[in-house]
Amino acid sequence: MTHLKPGDKAPNFKGKDQNGNPISLSDFQGKKLVVYFYPKDDTPGCTAQACNLRDNYKALMDSGYQVLGVSADNEKKHQKFIDKYDLPFPLIADTEREVINAFGVWGKKKFMGREYDGIYRETFVINGEGVIEQVIEKVKTKDHTAQILES
Repeated sequence: MTHLKPGDKAPNFKGKDQNGNPISLSDFQGKKLVVYFYPKDDTPGCTAQACNLRDNYKALMDSGYQVLGVSADNEKKHQKFIDKYDLPFPLIADTEREVINAFGVWGKKKFMGREYDGIYRETFVINGEGVIEQVIEKVKTKDHTAQILES
């Protein structure tokens, strides 16, 4: 897998959101888009990250950003996560890991001395022409919006 970097064209992804509605990069043409990848719904770090984006959603929108979360959880889990934390943005249910692989955010991880395959917590900021402007690899889950807006 290749690792995307600023200046690269974003993969023209297609997936389904928490309601089963199709969603793709072309839906955001002409708009700035934040695509954030996270390991799993309703876990401490992922919840902190989603809630930080939720709490600062107006600031992101005022700066022209749309927000889209992606994990390998299914539509039902995403909908529960959205309902539980009142998330105002869609989540792609990438159970087949097509979007995850297109962005190159799947691979070996270590946690508590154990190595396993999983999703890297990374965020891609994409401009209205579909070009990646920023890649945030070291996500601060409780202060993620500030990382995005600093770009």
